[in-house]
Amino acid sequence: MARVLIIGAGGVGNVVAKKCAQNDGVFSEICLASRTVAKCDKIAADIKTHNPNSKTVVTTAKVDADNVPELVALIKQYNPVLVINVALPYQDLTIMDACLETGVHYLDTANYEPKDVAKFEYSWQWAYRQRFEAAGLMALLGCGFDPGATNVFTAYHAKHYFDEIHFLDIVDCNNGDHGKAFATNFNPEINIREITANGRYWENGMWVETAPLEIAQDIYYPKVQTRKSFVLYHEELESLVINFPSIKRARFWMTFGEAYIKHLSVLEAVGMTAITPVNFQGQQIIPLEFLKAVLPAPESLAENYTGKTCIGVQAKGIKDGKEVVHFVYNVCDHAECYREVQAQGVSYTTGVPAMIGAMLMLEGTWMKAGVYNVEEFNPDPFIAAMNTWGLPVNELADLELVH
Repeated sequence: MARVLIIGAGGVGNVVAKKCAQNDGVFSEICLASRTVAKCDKIAADIKTHNPNSKTVVTTAKVDADNVPELVALIKQYNPVLVINVALPYQDLTIMDACLETGVHYLDTANYEPKDVAKFEYSWQWAYRQRFEAAGLMALLGCGFDPGATNVFTAYHAKHYFDEIHFLDIVDCNNGDHGKAFATNFNPEINIREITANGRYWENGMWVETAPLEIAQDIYYPKVQTRKSFVLYHEELESLVINFPSIKRARFWMTFGEAYIKHLSVLEAVGMTAITPVNFQGQQIIPLEFLKAVLPAPESLAENYTGKTCIGVQAKGIKDGKEVVHFVYNVCDHAECYREVQAQGVSYTTGVPAMIGAMLMLEGTWMKAGVYNVEEFNPDPFIAAMNTWGLPVNELADLELVH
């Protein structure tokens, strides 16, 4: 039984709070905090409506996650064991600073990136290792789906099916339909910065850079369909090639429809995806922030979302001297997610693993002072929890889906 502070009340924060309330044997109390406290209050009210038998005590609070003293004051007031950070990646370091100052464990779902540079990497957070270790605290990084469950899938491959993994392909398909002309499934700023950046993959001990969406192939997603998929750079690749040094090539693939790419190309061409300020009627505005303000909020897509997601990891390598290929994946239905927690599937697949990681930390299953990525722990309890908490894990052997 533990008290937890959740920072962030967007689509993912909604799922994390509701799944924690379902798991009231572990999460006895949660405080949901955000800059917009009305969003927190709405989620708290939903929990009472949709899960009236939950014994979890839910409170809400207002906090500016960019402000370390404000974070420290809230943490001291609420006195949680763990902070679950589902705010913006720009705010990872301020929240980690506040956790160190107050002696509280930390978990997030996405690595830090500076607001003024479209660049994300773990180096800023890995630099906290010695401080967390010296304080006897744990920070678990990237515990969503990708990163998060995909890291666990890789560790699961390594533990059960391979002596050496040589080729790793992470694949992410959203085959859903939200009915909007153009919308992003998670924070538009983060989503668009990620997609418009150059791609990158690991091969033969070095990073190979590509133009945005330069490399594509058709990939079959089990229980969904075949979709054209594109190579992006994704943060879990950075830690996986370090923790599994036998990997010769590691890539991340994501699906995008033609209409999505066309809209994004036009927006980029006219400067609406830029992150440098421009002068507009005497004010400095950032075009991408303005674009975010006029696009649908990701959580608003949930009610009418149909279709499924399929996210998985294909590994190729050697087991007992023989070449092996194996695929571990999850399929998630948008409409089922909405019925359960009033969320769309992309938020669900990120929020459920965050709850699971927090549970494993609080139970002591995954608890060690320092800063860690999820593949550094035993994957089996996480896989078992995914099967229990709404993200069933499937496996395919001897079928090469990605070439």
